[in-house]
Amino acid sequence: MKIIIETLKFLQQQDEFKLYAYVILENHLHMVLQSNDLQKTMESFKKYTANEILKLLKKENVTTLLEQLKFYKKAHKREKEYQIWEEGYQPKLIQTDTMMKSKIDYIHRNPVKRGYVDEAVHWRYSSARNYEGLEGLIEIERFW
Repeated sequence: MKIIIETLKFLQQQDEFKLYAYVILENHLHMVLQSNDLQKTMESFKKYTANEILKLLKKENVTTLLEQLKFYKKAHKREKEYQIWEEGYQPKLIQTDTMMKSKIDYIHRNPVKRGYVDEAVHWRYSSARNYEGLEGLIEIERFW
């Protein structure tokens, strides 16, 4: 998770990237963000984090997970040995304040729905804390 957090912080500084909300879970993440070039931002994010995650797994000799990442990679991905991220991403255009609030609430509720915590604010890897006036792991552009 540290790799993802540090990458998001870097993109905020270097890429005119605004992060309004996020939640990081063990096998996926959700973000509400704004970027001048969303495709470029997501490609940079995925490429860098994938390389760093693979370096860490190899350094720590996590062979079982590396074998799974090799086994489940897409067959047509011949230039890469492993696949960390699912192909593509699912951007949604947020057109109203109501929709923005709904999306932020949805992602903050993810750890609660999975039974990891009783309240969203208790999940450390989420911007729910920021929205409650507490310090989070990443600075965000608060919507309200």
